[in-house]
Amino acid sequence: MKLITKIAGLAMASAIGLSSVSAFAAETIKIGEINHYKRMAAFTTPYQNGIKLALSEVNGAGGVLGKPLEFIYRDDQGKPGEAVKIAEELITRDGAVMITGTIFSHVGLAIASWAGQKKHVYLAAEPLADALVWAKGNKYTFRLRASTHMQASMLAEEAAKNPAVKYATIAPNYAYGKDAVAAFEKALKKLRPDVVFVTKQWPGLFKIDAGAEVQAIEAAKPDAIYNVTFGGDLAKFVREGSTRGLFDNRLVLGLLTGEPEYIDPLKDEAPENWIVTGYPWYDFKDGANKTFVDAYMAKYSERPGIGSLVGYMVVKTIAAGITKAGSTDTEALVKAFEGLDVATPIGKIHFREIDHQATSGAFVGKTKLKDGKGIMVDWTFKDGANYLPSDEEVKAMRPASK
Repeated sequence: MKLITKIAGLAMASAIGLSSVSAFAAETIKIGEINHYKRMAAFTTPYQNGIKLALSEVNGAGGVLGKPLEFIYRDDQGKPGEAVKIAEELITRDGAVMITGTIFSHVGLAIASWAGQKKHVYLAAEPLADALVWAKGNKYTFRLRASTHMQASMLAEEAAKNPAVKYATIAPNYAYGKDAVAAFEKALKKLRPDVVFVTKQWPGLFKIDAGAEVQAIEAAKPDAIYNVTFGGDLAKFVREGSTRGLFDNRLVLGLLTGEPEYIDPLKDEAPENWIVTGYPWYDFKDGANKTFVDAYMAKYSERPGIGSLVGYMVVKTIAAGITKAGSTDTEALVKAFEGLDVATPIGKIHFREIDHQATSGAFVGKTKLKDGKGIMVDWTFKDGANYLPSDEEVKAMRPASK
């Protein structure tokens, strides 16, 4: 009886031990992912799919530090206050080791401020406002995508090649739109001091009165138009502008307009000959871009968007950062992300130590109608590293203590 009891005890201890090992093996590294999933589904659905594709690759290869990565998704409702509340919950309640995501710049700026105050790492995936890493930058905030300064500078470079002198701008009246116009104006005037801006229109985000905006721009008689609207605002502006002939015989530049998420919904109303930033997924013949597109289409049976690419790069960046840190400790992560190099479908990107901005580039080309929908043609990929301010310029913009 004693022998049986002893054997049973050993068996139970062994079972408990195995159970503990299994529990440890199943432990994950949690990442808090915040975005406007409901209102901006055209962007966030492909973005989330990109995340899931990359997670399947990372976790299929053994995870990070021997553990699977797990993303916890939350919707910020497009409200800065809600986003900050969620970020706090993800860290304190759900056990996330860092925060990523967000699409709107005002939301991203709120989380960046929270991250700096609470000392938690925040990888801004999509918000493009320049203040995020410069005027309001901090030790704990990093940005993945090419900023408004970078993409606006790319478009200004193309604009400067044209004879247009009088420019009109239209942009949503919040941080992203303001920064996008200021960056374009500064970059273009540096290349073409003779340029003047004859009108600047600031419709409320998703509240555009397209008829009034088109009328105001036409009244200013510009040679060229710089458009920063997107989503439903872009569709209304394009439709009204085309109907009234606003774009006829004028140079038009569009920030983000060539991205599938925004040009695809326009269908056969998509404008032609606009110089835009975007994502020509249909044109890759080989290399890492082609590999990514093929893998995405094989998994989801649909085309990728720029959001798909960004989501995929988010996971690859976080995996590379945690691996380099060798830990999920916040200060170790900060040190690892500073100077981090990441292999991505668009090539190697580097997170600058001085401002935490990644050198992600962007595709620039012209819009064209093909088979009843808009695409980008004559495109080139511009390396983001070539469109960033110098260390001296950054020091003048970024608080010394941050």
